Amino acid sequence: MKFVVGIVCVALINLGMAGAASAAIVDTSALVTPDRAADMGVVRTQLDRADVRAKMTEMGVDAAAVDSRLASLSDRELHKLAVDLQNAPAGGDVVWIIGAVFIVLIILELTGVIDIFKKT
Repeated sequence: MKFVVGIVCVALINLGMAGAASAAIVDTSALVTPDRAADMGVVRTQLDRADVRAKMTEMGVDAAAVDSRLASLSDRELHKLAVDLQNAPAGGDVVWIIGAVFIVLIILELTGVIDIFKKT
């Protein structure tokens, strides 16, 4: 009987010392590891273009230096570079430039500096 009482006492004491569990939201990027080979392929495709190579040579950038810097990038940095290269607009954002020019012309018209819209 003393043995059973001892086990129950120890069980009750341990029951009160249970650790608290904590929960947090886990970001998907923390769980998904980027595919380094696929990301390197995307970056290589862009860097191996003739116009890019010509511009790098014109700017004095050595191809070996580019290769060594790419090799030293972490997986996340390489993935971010590959995504940025895929999402970069080809010729810049022309719509914003046209909009800015249009706004400047409207302001100049309203202040009387230019006369685009002829008054009859």
